[in-house]
Amino acid sequence: MSTTANHWIRQSHRWLSIIFTLTVIANFAARAQGGEPAAWITYSPLPPLFLMLLSGLYLFALPYVGKGRRASN
Repeated sequence: MSTTANHWIRQSHRWLSIIFTLTVIANFAARAQGGEPAAWITYSPLPPLFLMLLSGLYLFALPYVGKGRRASN
């Protein structure tokens, strides 16, 4: 992938982590008010977490894939 795509994925991963953190805080705040919060609040951290999983796995594998390309040249 190009450097621009890698930069975009890295930036997206950072923003997703902020969104994930805010949804978890909202979850704790809703639970602190007593009772069971709405389902959408309970499950709101899952979409950013799933996207962070995908981008994080890509970013984790990036150095290893790059080493393989350099070694074969």
